[in-house]
Parts: sequence; C-alpha cells; structure tokens
Amino acid sequence: MLDDTLLADLVADLPSAVRLQRLVRTLREEFCCGAVCLLRLEEGALMPVAVDGLAREALGRRFEVSHHPRLATILASRRTTLFPPDADLPDPYDGLVEQQLGHPLHVHDCMGISLYVEGEPWGVLTLDALVAGTFDSSACVALERYALLVEAAVRVSRLERDLRALRMTYQEGDLRFSPPEARDILGHSAVLQRLLAELDVVASADLTVLLSGETGVGKELFARRLHRHSSRHKAPLVQVNCAALPESLAESELFGHVKGAFSGAVTARAGRFEAADGGTLFLDEVGELPLSIQAKLLRALQEGEVQRLGEDTPRRVDVRIIAATNRLLAESVREGGFRADLYHRLSVYPVAIPPLRERGSDTLLLAGHFLEINRMRLGVRSLRLSPEAEEALLAYAWPGNVRELEHVISRAAIKALSQGARREDIITLIPEWLDLPSPKRRVDGREAEPEVSGEVAPRSLRERVETSQRQAIRNALETCDGSWAAAARYLVVDPSNLHKLAQRLGLK
Repeated sequence: MLDDTLLADLVADLPSAVRLQRLVRTLREEFCCGAVCLLRLEEGALMPVAVDGLAREALGRRFEVSHHPRLATILASRRTTLFPPDADLPDPYDGLVEQQLGHPLHVHDCMGISLYVEGEPWGVLTLDALVAGTFDSSACVALERYALLVEAAVRVSRLERDLRALRMTYQEGDLRFSPPEARDILGHSAVLQRLLAELDVVASADLTVLLSGETGVGKELFARRLHRHSSRHKAPLVQVNCAALPESLAESELFGHVKGAFSGAVTARAGRFEAADGGTLFLDEVGELPLSIQAKLLRALQEGEVQRLGEDTPRRVDVRIIAATNRLLAESVREGGFRADLYHRLSVYPVAIPPLRERGSDTLLLAGHFLEINRMRLGVRSLRLSPEAEEALLAYAWPGNVRELEHVISRAAIKALSQGARREDIITLIPEWLDLPSPKRRVDGREAEPEVSGEVAPRSLRERVETSQRQAIRNALETCDGSWAAAARYLVVDPSNLHKLAQRLGLK
C-alpha cells in the first residue's frame, strides 16, 4: 500500500516541495513514529527539506555534521543505522519533536539511512519514535527498500528543476547549466518564492538591477543570488558599500588612481570597476553617494569605461551593475538629492524585496536558523522556542527585518543562560527573553500602535501608507493569479493608475 502511494506521488505532476512533504508524512504513518525528517547535504551541513512531526522552525536549521555524531554515523553508512534506545549520542532533534516540545527525548528509538543520487551522497532520512522498541530489524530492512523510492523522488525533483533551468537559460543556441547552489535565502512563503523565480530569470538577462527594500531585508543575499545565476558567475562579484565611502576617497575607490595622484598615493591602484571587469559590481546603499560622485558614476555606466584619478587615458570595462538602496530614490530625485539620469540608468529592472512582516511563517524558519547558529556558538545542547514565543515572533512587525530577528534570537539565548539555564539542558526561549513590544496596547479604551524600541525610529505616515498599498497590491495579485487587469478590478481602480502606482512603489 505504501509503495503504491509513493509511486503515485513519484509520477504525479507535483511541485518538488509538495512531493517530498507528502513522502515524509506517508513514511511517518507507515512506521508509526513521532517524526520523520529528510535532510539534504550541503557543504558539510545537513539542511531539512521536508519534515513531519517536528517544530515549525526545524526547517530553518542547519545541522553541521561535525557537531552531530548521530547524523555523521548515519551519513557514513549505506545501510540503515539503528541506535539503541539508551544510546548516549546527543539527538539533533532534542526538544523539537512535536509531541515532546521543549523536553528531552530520553529513551526512544531512532534510525536513519543515507541517500545517494547519481552515485554521490545527497543527504539522509531520519525517523524518531517516542516509544522504545518501535523499530526492529524488519523496520531497518523496510527503510532500505523505501529509501530507494525516496532517492527516486529526489532524482525526479532534480530532473524537473534542471529541465526548467535549461528552458530558461536557452539563449542563442547555447545551453548553459549550473549545479544547484547552497541555500542562502530561507523561506517558503509565496511572495518570496515568486521573487526568487523572477530573480532567476532576470539574472540571465544581464540587465542593471536596482534592489529596494527596508533595512535588514538581506539585499546583499539577493544580489549574490543574481550574480550566481548569471552568465558572469565565474567572474568576480565586487561589493562597494557606498555609505561608507568618504567623498574625498570615493572616486579613487571606484575608479582607481595612479602613483602620485594625491598625497598618500605611493603606488598605482585599480578601482572597484576594474576589479569587477567581466563580472558584477554591487553598489550597496547607492542612494548615499554624493552628487559629485554620482556624475562620474553615470559616465562610467554610459560609456563603459573608467578613468583612474591622475590618468589621461580611459580604460574599457565590462561590468554588470546591481545596486541596492533602502531609500525611495524616486523621492530623492524630486528633492534634488539624487540625479534623475543616474536613477533611470540604475533602475532598468527595479526589484522590491518584501519586508519580513509580509513573509508570514518565514519568520519561524529564519528563527530556527538563528537558533541553531546560537546553539553551536554557545555550546548548548538544544535551543528552541516556546509556543508563546513563536506567537510573539509572528505577531511582531519587525521594523528591522531579518537582521533584527537575528539579534533578538541571539540576545534571548544569552538572557536564558544569564538567568540560570544550563548548557546541558534543552533551553526553551520564552517571550520575556525576546523582549519584544506587545502587538497592541490600550489607551483610553482604544487600540494604540505598539511601542517601538529606542533603537528603531517610528516610520513616517508616507511610509506606512506605501507599505499598506504594496501589501494590498500583492494580495490582489495573489488572489487574481497574477493578472494585473483582474487585480485592478478587485481593487476598484483604473488599470493604468494601478500600473503607475505599482511602478512608483517599486513593484514593477
């Protein structure tokens, strides 16, 4: 019966994530166990890709094989590994199994098997049961049989992904293909997955891209993904933090200088444009560039050449530009703080990165990732969130986005230890340690805005309105399957006005 179910899912036209999730759920029912986890091996770490019976944040964890002897033992063998119920090796899922959240697994059954695809180690499949004696020798044999179907499901998903990649990268008769990358942008939300699909297409177009988004959304990670998926991926990606460039040194940093060009120039030096020749130049916080440097940057973009400070002859460079800003550059243009011609040169393809508060349960995946990082950093047996802490994370608006979430988790872990938690125990973080403001408070019988911590300034009315407009447009597009005309009818606005508004908000 199980074989029939797995085979049916194998040949069905299903998204990869759905196929693998159904697979682990079916295995959990078949083996009558507490949790099943499918993990992919990436650069010495095992990353969960489908789980059933574990806490939600488990999908965001990154289990370093060298830090988890059970996983290392499973990965080292091609046969099923069955651990005795009283095995003293630490369990990576301590405190994460749904039926025992926040409590150690103590005596329980655990078995797993390594998975190979095309002769190479791909990952592992693990099963945990809360009752000792659930798994026996017949279960070990059965798992080896089912592992073949799991490997087949992984292979089918890989082939489907490769086929899509080949279709998208077919250009001028040249089929370019790159192997899968290690996961760096965590999240399963629909808005993030649509954005990643869009970026993967524009990456191969070699267009100049302007990434916009609030502070802390991870614009650098999206820029790196664009570079990796482009035809320039073998050439360097050079990053420039424009906000950190003093005006007196900005020209030299970007375009280079010759010996003696200014006091202290004891040797000739190439600039960032030359360093990125053939590759990608990432201009982070480009809105902070002084106007005098903006004019010289515009010339470099228009002419495709740079001139070192103190040198008469220009040098040709072949560079793709990716710029990023947390400012509303169109507004800066109107106020005279940013050149209009440079803005239009940079925003050939504008991309708005959604804030964390619009990504739903991605917050818990990212929290799981930061929990595992802090678990290893602090030498803790297990670190997890209480259900109340999860709700607090989901209810908070995250003005500082992913960066703020990372700091909140790190501070909470340290507070737990400082208030008596022991490293050898399973530490469950509670809302008080997160130190987040309440979602709502009452003032004179009415709901008021949540208090904002001293390090984050309250957003202006304009920013609040634009955030609401972006969310309304995204929701309408999702409801209308991406149709702008239908979304305009849904929002009761003129289609041309909706397009103009979306363009101003950076959604198009």
